[in-house]
Amino acid sequence: MAEEATPTELITCTIDGMVLQVPKGTRIIDAAAQLGIDILHYCYHAALSAPAQCRMCLVEVEKAPKLMPACVTTVMDGNVIHTQSEKSLKSREGTLEFYLVNHPLDCPVCDQSGECKLQDYVAVEGRAMGRLAEPKRIIGRDDFGGDVLYEGDRCIMCTRCVRFMREVAQDERLGVVARGHRMAIDTFFEEGMEGNIWADNVVDICPVGALVSKDFLHKARSWDLDRTPSICPNCTQGCNVTLQVRDDEVMRLKPRPNEEVNSYWMCDYGRLNYSWINRGGRIEAPLVREGERLVPTSWSDALVRLSELAKGAAGGVSAVVSPFMSNEDLGAARRVIAALGGGEGVFRVERGEEIVLPGFPQLALREDRAANVHGAELLGFTRAGDDKGKGGLQNAAVHGGVVFVMGDELADAPADFGTGASLFIYVGHVLSPAARNAHFVLPATTFAEMEGSFTNVHHRVQRFWPALHVPAMARPAWQILGVLLAGVRGVDAPATPADAFSLLGELRAEYGELRFSDLGAQGRPLPRLGALAETMGD
Repeated sequence: MAEEATPTELITCTIDGMVLQVPKGTRIIDAAAQLGIDILHYCYHAALSAPAQCRMCLVEVEKAPKLMPACVTTVMDGNVIHTQSEKSLKSREGTLEFYLVNHPLDCPVCDQSGECKLQDYVAVEGRAMGRLAEPKRIIGRDDFGGDVLYEGDRCIMCTRCVRFMREVAQDERLGVVARGHRMAIDTFFEEGMEGNIWADNVVDICPVGALVSKDFLHKARSWDLDRTPSICPNCTQGCNVTLQVRDDEVMRLKPRPNEEVNSYWMCDYGRLNYSWINRGGRIEAPLVREGERLVPTSWSDALVRLSELAKGAAGGVSAVVSPFMSNEDLGAARRVIAALGGGEGVFRVERGEEIVLPGFPQLALREDRAANVHGAELLGFTRAGDDKGKGGLQNAAVHGGVVFVMGDELADAPADFGTGASLFIYVGHVLSPAARNAHFVLPATTFAEMEGSFTNVHHRVQRFWPALHVPAMARPAWQILGVLLAGVRGVDAPATPADAFSLLGELRAEYGELRFSDLGAQGRPLPRLGALAETMGD
Protein backbone atom coordinates (compact mmCIF):
# COMPACT_ATOMS: atom_id res chain seq x y z
CA MET A 1 0.00 0.00 0.00
CA ALA A 2 1.40 3.37 -1.01
CA GLU A 3 2.33 5.74 1.80
CA GLU A 4 0.11 8.75 2.18
CA ALA A 5 1.77 12.10 1.60
CA THR A 6 2.45 14.02 4.80
CA PRO A 7 0.29 17.16 4.82
CA THR A 8 2.23 20.43 4.70
CA GLU A 9 2.26 22.20 8.08
CA LEU A 10 0.94 25.75 7.72
CA ILE A 11 1.87 28.63 10.00
CA THR A 12 0.31 32.06 10.31
CA CYS A 13 2.17 35.37 10.16
CA THR A 14 1.42 39.04 9.64
CA ILE A 15 3.38 41.12 7.15
CA ASP A 16 2.73 44.87 6.96
CA GLY A 17 -0.65 44.37 8.57
CA MET A 18 -1.78 41.54 6.28
CA VAL A 19 -2.34 38.06 7.69
CA LEU A 20 -0.98 35.14 5.67
CA GLN A 21 -0.66 31.37 5.98
CA VAL A 22 2.47 29.80 4.49
CA PRO A 23 4.14 26.37 4.70
CA LYS A 24 6.58 25.97 7.57
CA GLY A 25 10.12 26.82 6.43
CA THR A 26 9.07 29.60 4.03
CA ARG A 27 11.50 32.51 3.94
CA ILE A 28 10.21 35.97 4.77
CA ILE A 29 11.09 37.32 1.31
CA ASP A 30 9.03 34.58 -0.36
CA ALA A 31 6.12 34.98 2.03
CA ALA A 32 6.01 38.72 1.36
CA ALA A 33 6.04 38.09 -2.39
CA GLN A 34 2.79 36.12 -2.02
CA LEU A 35 1.19 39.33 -0.75
CA GLY A 36 2.65 41.39 -3.58
CA ILE A 37 5.27 42.97 -1.31
CA ASP A 38 8.67 43.28 -2.99
CA ILE A 39 11.36 43.32 -0.31
CA LEU A 40 14.37 45.08 -1.79
CA HIS A 41 17.32 42.75 -2.38
CA TYR A 42 20.49 42.25 -4.42
CA CYS A 43 22.27 39.02 -3.48
CA TYR A 44 19.10 36.90 -3.21
CA HIS A 45 17.97 34.92 -6.27
CA ALA A 46 15.27 32.26 -6.15
CA ALA A 47 17.43 29.67 -7.95
CA LEU A 48 20.66 30.27 -6.01
CA SER A 49 21.88 29.96 -2.44
CA ALA A 50 21.31 32.99 -0.22
CA PRO A 51 24.45 34.41 1.47
CA ALA A 52 22.58 37.36 3.07
CA GLN A 53 25.50 39.67 2.37
CA CYS A 54 23.96 42.61 0.53
CA ARG A 55 21.99 43.67 3.69
CA MET A 56 19.25 45.27 1.59
CA CYS A 57 16.47 42.94 2.73
CA LEU A 58 16.63 43.66 6.46
CA VAL A 59 13.15 43.81 7.98
CA GLU A 60 11.81 44.35 11.49
CA VAL A 61 10.33 41.31 13.23
CA GLU A 62 8.52 42.10 16.44
CA LYS A 63 10.27 40.71 19.55
CA ALA A 64 13.48 40.06 17.59
CA PRO A 65 16.50 41.90 19.06
CA LYS A 66 17.66 43.25 15.69
CA LEU A 67 16.66 43.58 12.04
CA MET A 68 16.52 40.23 10.24
CA PRO A 69 17.63 39.38 6.65
CA ALA A 70 14.44 38.34 4.85
CA CYS A 71 16.30 36.16 2.33
CA VAL A 72 17.43 33.58 4.92
CA THR A 73 15.11 34.05 7.87
CA THR A 74 12.19 31.63 7.87
CA VAL A 75 8.75 32.67 9.04
CA MET A 76 7.78 31.48 12.52
CA ASP A 77 4.22 30.96 13.64
CA GLY A 78 2.80 34.23 14.95
CA ASN A 79 5.54 36.46 13.50
CA VAL A 80 4.58 40.10 13.01
CA ILE A 81 6.87 41.53 10.32
CA HIS A 82 7.30 45.14 9.21
CA THR A 83 9.04 45.85 5.90
CA GLN A 84 8.29 49.58 5.93
CA SER A 85 9.03 50.43 9.56
CA GLU A 86 11.27 53.39 10.41
CA LYS A 87 14.12 51.04 11.35
CA SER A 88 13.86 49.09 8.07
CA LEU A 89 13.70 52.22 5.94
CA LYS A 90 16.66 53.81 7.75
CA SER A 91 18.70 50.63 7.31
CA ARG A 92 18.03 50.46 3.57
CA GLU A 93 18.79 54.12 3.11
CA GLY A 94 22.17 53.66 4.77
CA THR A 95 22.93 50.53 2.74
CA LEU A 96 22.12 52.32 -0.51
CA GLU A 97 24.34 55.24 0.45
CA PHE A 98 27.14 52.78 1.14
CA TYR A 99 26.75 51.24 -2.34
CA LEU A 100 26.89 54.67 -3.96
CA VAL A 101 30.19 55.49 -2.26
CA ASN A 102 32.09 53.87 -5.13
CA HIS A 103 29.43 53.26 -7.77
CA PRO A 104 30.04 55.52 -10.79
CA LEU A 105 27.20 57.78 -11.92
CA ASP A 106 27.39 56.57 -15.52
CA CYS A 107 23.71 55.67 -15.98
CA PRO A 108 23.52 57.55 -19.32
CA VAL A 109 25.99 55.10 -20.90
CA CYS A 110 25.19 51.94 -18.92
CA ASP A 111 23.36 49.11 -20.67
CA GLN A 112 21.53 48.27 -17.45
CA SER A 113 19.99 51.73 -17.17
CA GLY A 114 16.21 51.47 -17.01
CA GLU A 115 16.27 47.98 -15.48
CA CYS A 116 18.93 48.48 -12.79
CA LYS A 117 17.97 47.63 -9.21
CA LEU A 118 20.42 50.12 -7.75
CA GLN A 119 18.97 52.89 -9.89
CA ASP A 120 15.39 51.91 -8.99
CA TYR A 121 15.99 51.46 -5.27
CA VAL A 122 17.87 54.74 -4.87
CA ALA A 123 15.09 56.58 -6.69
CA VAL A 124 12.50 55.14 -4.27
CA GLU A 125 14.31 54.96 -0.92
CA GLY A 126 17.76 56.51 -1.26
CA ARG A 127 19.07 59.79 0.14
CA ALA A 128 18.33 62.92 -1.83
CA MET A 129 22.00 63.95 -1.69
CA GLY A 130 25.22 61.98 -1.23
CA ARG A 131 27.83 62.84 1.40
CA LEU A 132 30.97 61.36 -0.16
CA ALA A 133 33.91 63.77 -0.31
CA GLU A 134 36.70 61.32 -1.23
CA PRO A 135 37.46 60.09 -4.76
CA LYS A 136 35.68 56.91 -5.89
CA ARG A 137 37.72 53.75 -6.42
CA ILE A 138 38.72 52.85 -9.99
CA ILE A 139 38.79 49.19 -11.11
CA GLY A 140 38.00 49.52 -14.80
CA ARG A 141 36.75 47.09 -17.43
CA ASP A 142 37.79 43.44 -17.70
CA ASP A 143 37.02 41.15 -20.64
CA PHE A 144 35.88 37.88 -19.06
CA GLY A 145 35.89 36.13 -22.42
CA GLY A 146 33.02 34.86 -24.51
CA ASP A 147 30.22 37.43 -24.61
CA VAL A 148 30.80 38.81 -21.09
CA LEU A 149 32.39 42.12 -20.07
CA TYR A 150 32.97 43.09 -16.43
CA GLU A 151 32.66 46.75 -15.41
CA GLY A 152 34.36 46.56 -12.02
CA ASP A 153 33.51 50.10 -10.91
CA ARG A 154 29.80 49.26 -11.00
CA CYS A 155 30.04 45.95 -9.12
CA ILE A 156 28.24 45.82 -5.74
CA MET A 157 29.68 42.39 -4.83
CA CYS A 158 26.35 40.57 -4.64
CA THR A 159 28.23 37.44 -5.90
CA ARG A 160 25.25 36.17 -7.90
CA CYS A 161 27.58 35.49 -10.84
CA VAL A 162 30.04 33.53 -8.68
CA ARG A 163 27.25 31.41 -7.19
CA PHE A 164 25.69 30.72 -10.59
CA MET A 165 28.96 29.40 -12.00
CA ARG A 166 29.61 27.33 -8.86
CA GLU A 167 26.12 25.96 -8.17
CA VAL A 168 24.28 25.86 -11.50
CA ALA A 169 26.91 25.77 -14.26
CA GLN A 170 29.19 23.83 -11.87
CA ASP A 171 32.17 25.28 -13.69
CA GLU A 172 33.88 27.52 -11.16
CA ARG A 173 35.46 30.13 -13.38
CA LEU A 174 34.66 33.19 -11.25
CA GLY A 175 35.67 34.18 -7.75
CA VAL A 176 36.00 37.12 -5.37
CA VAL A 177 39.55 38.46 -5.17
CA ALA A 178 41.27 40.93 -2.82
CA ARG A 179 39.79 42.42 0.34
CA GLY A 180 38.09 45.57 1.57
CA HIS A 181 37.52 48.37 -0.93
CA ARG A 182 39.72 46.53 -3.47
CA MET A 183 37.37 43.52 -3.74
CA ALA A 184 36.41 42.52 -7.28
CA ILE A 185 35.14 39.59 -9.32
CA ASP A 186 37.75 37.90 -11.49
CA THR A 187 38.38 34.76 -13.51
CA PHE A 188 40.79 32.06 -12.39
CA PHE A 189 44.31 31.51 -13.73
CA GLU A 190 43.85 33.49 -16.96
CA GLU A 191 40.96 31.20 -17.88
CA GLY A 192 37.92 33.20 -18.99
CA MET A 193 34.27 32.43 -19.63
CA GLU A 194 34.79 31.27 -23.22
CA GLY A 195 33.94 27.65 -23.76
CA ASN A 196 31.03 27.59 -21.31
CA ILE A 197 27.73 27.95 -23.17
CA TRP A 198 25.85 29.00 -20.01
CA ALA A 199 28.09 32.02 -19.29
CA ASP A 200 25.69 34.76 -20.43
CA ASN A 201 23.26 33.87 -17.65
CA VAL A 202 25.50 35.85 -15.31
CA VAL A 203 24.61 38.95 -17.32
CA ASP A 204 20.89 38.24 -16.82
CA ILE A 205 21.15 37.92 -13.04
CA CYS A 206 23.51 40.85 -12.41
CA PRO A 207 21.29 43.42 -10.63
CA VAL A 208 23.40 46.35 -11.82
CA GLY A 209 25.49 47.03 -14.93
CA ALA A 210 28.64 45.26 -13.75
CA LEU A 211 28.27 42.36 -16.19
CA VAL A 212 27.21 43.26 -19.71
CA SER A 213 26.86 41.45 -23.02
CA LYS A 214 29.24 42.36 -25.83
CA ASP A 215 26.51 41.47 -28.31
CA PHE A 216 24.09 44.01 -26.81
CA LEU A 217 26.66 46.63 -25.79
CA HIS A 218 25.30 50.15 -26.55
CA LYS A 219 22.81 48.65 -29.01
CA ALA A 220 19.55 49.87 -27.46
CA ARG A 221 18.08 51.40 -24.32
CA SER A 222 15.90 49.14 -22.24
CA TRP A 223 12.91 51.50 -22.33
CA ASP A 224 12.95 51.41 -26.14
CA LEU A 225 12.45 47.64 -26.26
CA ASP A 226 9.11 45.91 -26.75
CA ARG A 227 9.04 42.55 -24.97
CA THR A 228 7.03 39.59 -26.26
CA PRO A 229 6.78 36.12 -24.66
CA SER A 230 8.06 33.47 -27.05
CA ILE A 231 9.95 30.18 -27.36
CA CYS A 232 13.62 29.86 -28.33
CA PRO A 233 13.61 28.31 -31.83
CA ASN A 234 17.19 27.04 -31.82
CA CYS A 235 16.86 23.56 -30.29
CA THR A 236 14.21 21.12 -29.11
CA GLN A 237 14.50 22.17 -25.44
CA GLY A 238 12.01 24.98 -26.11
CA CYS A 239 13.35 27.46 -23.57
CA ASN A 240 10.81 30.11 -22.61
CA VAL A 241 12.15 33.50 -23.70
CA THR A 242 11.17 37.08 -24.36
CA LEU A 243 11.94 38.54 -27.77
CA GLN A 244 13.13 42.09 -27.12
CA VAL A 245 12.49 44.24 -30.18
CA ARG A 246 13.18 47.77 -31.31
CA ASP A 247 12.14 49.26 -34.65
CA ASP A 248 10.82 45.88 -35.79
CA GLU A 249 14.17 44.20 -35.24
CA VAL A 250 15.08 41.64 -32.58
CA MET A 251 17.77 43.15 -30.36
CA ARG A 252 18.23 40.24 -27.93
CA LEU A 253 16.67 37.12 -26.42
CA LYS A 254 16.28 36.81 -22.64
CA PRO A 255 15.16 33.71 -20.70
CA ARG A 256 11.63 33.73 -19.27
CA PRO A 257 11.12 31.72 -16.04
CA ASN A 258 9.49 28.30 -16.39
CA GLU A 259 10.39 25.73 -13.74
CA GLU A 260 9.20 22.86 -15.93
CA VAL A 261 11.45 23.71 -18.89
CA ASN A 262 14.40 26.04 -18.30
CA SER A 263 14.04 27.57 -14.81
CA TYR A 264 15.61 31.05 -15.18
CA TRP A 265 18.31 30.05 -17.66
CA MET A 266 19.11 29.48 -21.34
CA CYS A 267 22.24 28.60 -23.32
CA ASP A 268 24.36 31.10 -25.24
CA TYR A 269 23.80 29.21 -28.51
CA GLY A 270 20.09 29.91 -28.38
CA ARG A 271 20.51 33.39 -26.92
CA LEU A 272 22.88 34.71 -29.58
CA ASN A 273 21.52 32.89 -32.64
CA TYR A 274 18.83 35.39 -33.63
CA SER A 275 20.24 37.35 -36.58
CA TRP A 276 18.41 35.08 -39.04
CA ILE A 277 15.11 36.40 -37.67
CA ASN A 278 16.07 39.94 -38.78
CA ARG A 279 17.42 39.22 -42.24
CA GLY A 280 16.08 40.98 -45.29
CA GLY A 281 15.34 39.61 -48.75
CA ARG A 282 12.00 38.16 -47.69
CA ILE A 283 9.36 37.05 -50.18
CA GLU A 284 6.80 39.86 -50.02
CA ALA A 285 4.00 38.77 -52.38
CA PRO A 286 2.59 35.54 -53.90
CA LEU A 287 4.42 34.61 -57.11
CA VAL A 288 2.93 32.54 -59.94
CA ARG A 289 4.95 31.06 -62.80
CA GLU A 290 4.17 32.38 -66.24
CA GLY A 291 6.58 30.80 -68.70
CA GLU A 292 10.09 31.43 -67.44
CA ARG A 293 9.08 34.17 -65.01
CA LEU A 294 7.58 34.33 -61.53
CA VAL A 295 4.99 37.09 -61.55
CA PRO A 296 3.64 38.82 -58.40
CA THR A 297 -0.11 38.51 -57.94
CA SER A 298 -2.83 38.79 -55.32
CA TRP A 299 -3.57 36.12 -52.74
CA SER A 300 -7.01 35.44 -54.16
CA ASP A 301 -5.72 34.97 -57.70
CA ALA A 302 -2.79 32.78 -56.61
CA LEU A 303 -4.87 30.47 -54.39
CA VAL A 304 -7.77 30.17 -56.85
CA ARG A 305 -5.38 29.15 -59.63
CA LEU A 306 -3.48 26.80 -57.34
CA SER A 307 -6.71 25.18 -56.11
CA GLU A 308 -7.82 24.42 -59.66
CA LEU A 309 -4.46 22.87 -60.57
CA ALA A 310 -4.32 20.91 -57.29
CA LYS A 311 -7.69 19.28 -57.94
CA GLY A 312 -6.31 17.62 -61.03
CA ALA A 313 -2.87 16.79 -59.63
CA ALA A 314 -1.72 13.19 -60.00
CA GLY A 315 1.29 11.11 -59.03
CA GLY A 316 1.21 11.68 -55.29
CA VAL A 317 3.14 14.20 -53.22
CA SER A 318 6.77 14.49 -52.18
CA ALA A 319 6.98 17.00 -49.33
CA VAL A 320 9.82 18.75 -47.51
CA VAL A 321 8.98 20.75 -44.39
CA SER A 322 11.01 22.62 -41.79
CA PRO A 323 11.10 21.82 -38.03
CA PHE A 324 11.18 25.59 -37.44
CA MET A 325 7.51 25.74 -38.49
CA SER A 326 4.75 25.66 -35.90
CA ASN A 327 2.52 22.71 -34.99
CA GLU A 328 -0.34 24.46 -36.77
CA ASP A 329 1.72 24.89 -39.96
CA LEU A 330 2.85 21.26 -39.95
CA GLY A 331 -0.67 20.01 -39.34
CA ALA A 332 -1.96 22.05 -42.27
CA ALA A 333 0.87 20.67 -44.44
CA ARG A 334 -0.07 17.10 -43.52
CA ARG A 335 -3.69 17.74 -44.53
CA VAL A 336 -2.60 19.28 -47.85
CA ILE A 337 -0.47 16.20 -48.61
CA ALA A 338 -3.50 13.96 -47.96
CA ALA A 339 -5.75 16.14 -50.11
CA LEU A 340 -3.33 15.97 -53.06
CA GLY A 341 -3.19 12.18 -53.12
CA GLY A 342 -0.92 11.37 -50.17
CA GLY A 343 2.81 10.78 -50.11
CA GLU A 344 5.92 11.00 -48.00
CA GLY A 345 6.94 14.03 -45.98
CA VAL A 346 10.43 14.65 -44.66
CA PHE A 347 12.26 17.32 -42.68
CA ARG A 348 15.93 18.11 -42.20
CA VAL A 349 17.55 19.35 -39.01
CA GLU A 350 21.08 20.33 -38.06
CA ARG A 351 22.47 18.25 -35.21
CA GLY A 352 25.20 18.86 -32.67
CA GLU A 353 26.53 17.87 -29.27
CA GLU A 354 24.06 17.77 -26.39
CA ILE A 355 25.26 19.88 -23.44
CA VAL A 356 23.42 19.58 -20.12
CA LEU A 357 23.26 22.30 -17.46
CA PRO A 358 24.62 20.38 -14.42
CA GLY A 359 22.75 22.31 -11.75
CA PHE A 360 19.43 22.03 -13.58
CA PRO A 361 19.69 18.83 -15.66
CA GLN A 362 16.21 19.21 -17.16
CA LEU A 363 17.78 21.92 -19.31
CA ALA A 364 20.24 21.19 -22.13
CA LEU A 365 21.29 22.44 -25.50
CA ARG A 366 19.75 19.54 -27.40
CA GLU A 367 21.24 17.61 -30.33
CA ASP A 368 18.47 18.71 -32.71
CA ARG A 369 18.99 22.38 -33.45
CA ALA A 370 15.39 23.33 -34.25
CA ALA A 371 12.39 23.92 -32.00
CA ASN A 372 9.71 21.64 -33.46
CA VAL A 373 11.42 18.38 -34.44
CA HIS A 374 9.15 16.37 -32.15
CA GLY A 375 6.05 18.15 -33.40
CA ALA A 376 7.04 17.23 -36.96
CA GLU A 377 7.59 13.59 -35.99
CA LEU A 378 4.30 13.33 -34.13
CA LEU A 379 2.49 14.72 -37.16
CA GLY A 380 3.92 12.07 -39.47
CA PHE A 381 7.07 13.58 -40.97
CA THR A 382 10.37 11.68 -40.97
CA ARG A 383 14.00 12.74 -40.84
CA ALA A 384 16.14 13.08 -43.93
CA GLY A 385 19.64 14.33 -44.67
CA ASP A 386 22.92 13.89 -42.85
CA ASP A 387 23.86 14.99 -39.33
CA LYS A 388 24.37 18.52 -40.59
CA GLY A 389 20.86 18.65 -42.03
CA LYS A 390 22.09 18.61 -45.62
CA GLY A 391 21.02 16.48 -48.55
CA GLY A 392 18.25 13.91 -48.38
CA LEU A 393 16.13 15.55 -51.06
CA GLN A 394 16.90 13.16 -53.89
CA ASN A 395 13.38 11.74 -54.11
CA ALA A 396 11.76 15.15 -54.12
CA ALA A 397 14.19 16.50 -56.70
CA VAL A 398 13.27 13.88 -59.31
CA HIS A 399 9.64 13.43 -58.29
CA GLY A 400 7.24 13.55 -61.21
CA GLY A 401 4.08 14.30 -59.21
CA VAL A 402 3.54 17.19 -56.80
CA VAL A 403 6.51 18.65 -54.93
CA PHE A 404 5.51 20.59 -51.82
CA VAL A 405 8.10 22.51 -49.76
CA MET A 406 7.30 24.48 -46.59
CA GLY A 407 9.91 26.44 -44.67
CA ASP A 408 13.02 24.61 -45.91
CA GLU A 409 15.13 27.09 -47.87
CA LEU A 410 16.59 24.41 -50.16
CA ALA A 411 19.97 26.14 -49.78
CA ASP A 412 21.92 23.01 -50.77
CA ALA A 413 19.40 21.66 -53.29
CA PRO A 414 20.54 21.16 -56.91
CA ALA A 415 19.76 23.90 -59.39
CA ASP A 416 17.21 21.70 -61.18
CA PHE A 417 15.34 20.77 -57.99
CA GLY A 418 11.65 20.17 -58.69
CA THR A 419 11.83 20.88 -62.41
CA GLY A 420 10.36 17.45 -63.20
CA ALA A 421 7.31 17.97 -61.01
CA SER A 422 3.85 18.38 -62.48
CA LEU A 423 3.20 20.95 -59.73
CA PHE A 424 5.83 22.55 -57.48
CA ILE A 425 4.50 24.54 -54.50
CA TYR A 426 6.91 26.52 -52.31
CA VAL A 427 5.71 28.09 -49.05
CA GLY A 428 8.58 29.90 -47.37
CA HIS A 429 10.45 33.01 -46.35
CA VAL A 430 13.27 33.65 -48.86
CA LEU A 431 13.65 32.78 -52.51
CA SER A 432 16.65 30.50 -53.03
CA PRO A 433 17.75 29.42 -56.54
CA ALA A 434 16.03 26.03 -56.13
CA ALA A 435 12.82 27.67 -54.90
CA ARG A 436 12.71 29.75 -58.10
CA ASN A 437 11.76 26.56 -59.96
CA ALA A 438 8.38 26.52 -58.21
CA HIS A 439 5.12 27.09 -60.03
CA PHE A 440 3.68 28.85 -56.98
CA VAL A 441 5.72 30.74 -54.38
CA LEU A 442 3.69 31.71 -51.31
CA PRO A 443 5.27 34.01 -48.65
CA ALA A 444 4.95 32.72 -45.06
CA THR A 445 5.67 34.30 -41.70
CA THR A 446 8.36 33.12 -39.27
CA PHE A 447 7.53 32.17 -35.69
CA ALA A 448 8.44 35.73 -34.60
CA GLU A 449 5.66 37.22 -36.75
CA MET A 450 2.77 34.95 -35.82
CA GLU A 451 0.97 33.20 -32.98
CA GLY A 452 1.32 29.44 -32.70
CA SER A 453 2.90 26.58 -30.78
CA PHE A 454 5.88 24.21 -30.73
CA THR A 455 6.24 20.74 -29.16
CA ASN A 456 9.51 20.36 -27.26
CA VAL A 457 11.74 17.37 -26.49
CA HIS A 458 9.58 16.43 -23.48
CA HIS A 459 6.38 16.67 -25.56
CA ARG A 460 5.36 19.90 -23.89
CA VAL A 461 3.26 22.10 -26.16
CA GLN A 462 4.16 25.79 -25.73
CA ARG A 463 2.75 28.95 -27.25
CA PHE A 464 4.51 31.92 -28.77
CA TRP A 465 3.19 35.33 -29.80
CA PRO A 466 4.01 37.78 -32.64
CA ALA A 467 6.84 40.18 -31.86
CA LEU A 468 7.50 41.60 -35.34
CA HIS A 469 5.25 43.08 -38.01
CA VAL A 470 4.40 40.78 -40.89
CA PRO A 471 6.50 41.65 -43.97
CA ALA A 472 4.27 42.93 -46.79
CA MET A 473 1.79 40.21 -47.89
CA ALA A 474 3.24 37.27 -45.95
CA ARG A 475 0.76 35.14 -44.00
CA PRO A 476 1.04 32.22 -41.52
CA ALA A 477 1.46 28.95 -43.42
CA TRP A 478 -1.53 27.38 -41.62
CA GLN A 479 -3.70 30.21 -42.94
CA ILE A 480 -2.40 29.89 -46.51
CA LEU A 481 -2.83 26.14 -46.59
CA GLY A 482 -6.22 26.33 -44.87
CA VAL A 483 -7.57 28.49 -47.70
CA LEU A 484 -5.99 26.13 -50.25
CA LEU A 485 -7.73 23.16 -48.61
CA ALA A 486 -11.01 25.06 -48.63
CA GLY A 487 -10.65 25.43 -52.40
CA VAL A 488 -9.64 21.81 -53.00
CA ARG A 489 -11.99 20.02 -50.58
CA GLY A 490 -14.64 22.62 -49.84
CA VAL A 491 -13.96 22.57 -46.08
CA ASP A 492 -13.99 25.61 -43.81
CA ALA A 493 -10.64 27.34 -43.47
CA PRO A 494 -9.40 27.98 -39.91
CA ALA A 495 -9.82 31.62 -38.95
CA THR A 496 -7.60 31.76 -35.85
CA PRO A 497 -4.54 29.96 -34.45
CA ALA A 498 -6.89 28.25 -31.98
CA ASP A 499 -8.92 26.87 -34.90
CA ALA A 500 -5.76 25.61 -36.57
CA PHE A 501 -4.59 24.00 -33.33
CA SER A 502 -7.93 22.24 -32.81
CA LEU A 503 -7.53 20.54 -36.19
CA LEU A 504 -4.35 18.82 -34.97
CA GLY A 505 -6.53 16.39 -33.03
CA GLU A 506 -7.68 14.89 -36.34
CA LEU A 507 -4.08 13.93 -37.09
CA ARG A 508 -2.87 13.00 -33.61
CA ALA A 509 -5.39 12.28 -30.86
CA GLU A 510 -3.15 13.59 -28.07
CA TYR A 511 -3.33 17.13 -29.44
CA GLY A 512 -7.11 16.88 -29.40
CA GLU A 513 -7.03 16.58 -25.61
CA LEU A 514 -5.52 20.06 -25.25
CA ARG A 515 -7.11 23.43 -25.92
CA PHE A 516 -5.04 26.27 -27.34
CA SER A 517 -6.35 28.69 -24.72
CA ASP A 518 -5.26 26.32 -21.92
CA LEU A 519 -1.59 26.37 -22.96
CA GLY A 520 -1.08 29.78 -21.36
CA ALA A 521 2.40 31.26 -21.07
CA GLN A 522 3.95 28.12 -19.53
CA GLY A 523 2.67 25.41 -21.90
CA ARG A 524 1.10 22.04 -21.18
CA PRO A 525 2.43 18.47 -21.62
CA LEU A 526 0.71 16.27 -24.16
CA PRO A 527 -1.53 13.68 -22.44
CA ARG A 528 -0.44 10.04 -22.42
CA LEU A 529 3.20 11.03 -22.47
CA GLY A 530 4.40 7.49 -21.78
CA ALA A 531 2.65 6.08 -24.83
CA LEU A 532 4.09 8.82 -27.00
CA ALA A 533 7.62 8.24 -25.77
CA GLU A 534 7.33 4.51 -26.47
CA THR A 535 6.04 5.18 -29.97
CA MET A 536 8.97 7.50 -30.70
CA GLY A 537 11.57 5.17 -29.23
CA ASP A 538 12.69 7.64 -26.54
